[in-house]
Amino acid sequence: MNISSVVIRVLPENTEHLVGQLKDSDLCDYHLHDEGKIIVTIEGEGISEEIAKLKKIQAIKNVLSAEMMYSYSENELDQERDKIEKSDGIKPWLNDNSKDAGLINYDGDLKKKKL
Repeated sequence: MNISSVVIRVLPENTEHLVGQLKDSDLCDYHLHDEGKIIVTIEGEGISEEIAKLKKIQAIKNVLSAEMMYSYSENELDQERDKIEKSDGIKPWLNDNSKDAGLINYDGDLKKKKL
């Protein structure tokens, strides 16, 4: 089971109406809001189910943005731990000090990642 927090931004005048919509939906659990910001959590069996729910929230009328802020993936974490335990350990090139670290391609920022 995965659970993620989502911050939803809306114009202040649309906050109360959108809170009502989110509470009535089966997409998320509402937690709190302030003028222009709403905090919810979404759950799913995997990340793909969570992303599908996030996209539906993003498509709601008057939502300016909706972004995951924190995500916990119990099953996926266990799977990754198993992979690490079964692997050969740290790749030798990661400990090679003669390599220029600036040449490592980092794709950790999904907003800037080229698909």
